[in-house]
Amino acid sequence: MDDTYFMKEALALAREAGAEGEVPVGCVVVRGDEIVGRGRNRREKEKNALCHAELEAISQACQTLGGWRLWECTLYVTLEPCPMCAGAIVNARIPRVVYGASDAKCGAAGSVCNLFSMAFNHHPEVESGVLEEEAGQLLQEFFQNLRVELKTRPKWQKK
Repeated sequence: MDDTYFMKEALALAREAGAEGEVPVGCVVVRGDEIVGRGRNRREKEKNALCHAELEAISQACQTLGGWRLWECTLYVTLEPCPMCAGAIVNARIPRVVYGASDAKCGAAGSVCNLFSMAFNHHPEVESGVLEEEAGQLLQEFFQNLRVELKTRPKWQKK
């Protein structure tokens, strides 16, 4: 199994999120060849700003492995981590992060800033652009459809 295999697993979770009206981001945490944590965006459903794919996957991995240090794991996520998720990655001691699409508005692994290169006690290796086109297309289609929906929805009507 390789980076492409695990990114496809993350993309499947992103599709699930998109199908439920969430921004289509998916994430898996892997130790060796085993997925030990899965997550996808659930902010809208849970009405919680903390329900990012990475945080869900990290939390599940910690439960699966019985500890908070994920020093033997790789995190695969379809979109470049935001500052909150990058902080969680640093705190979980994840040594390697692989992401698909860059995030020019909120990316904290090099696009807007690079929290992984700052003077923290942990600096994961970052691999970007794995299945970038597919991950980016999912996001682009989601936001195109959302813009159409918002134009046709009365301003006072909640979803």
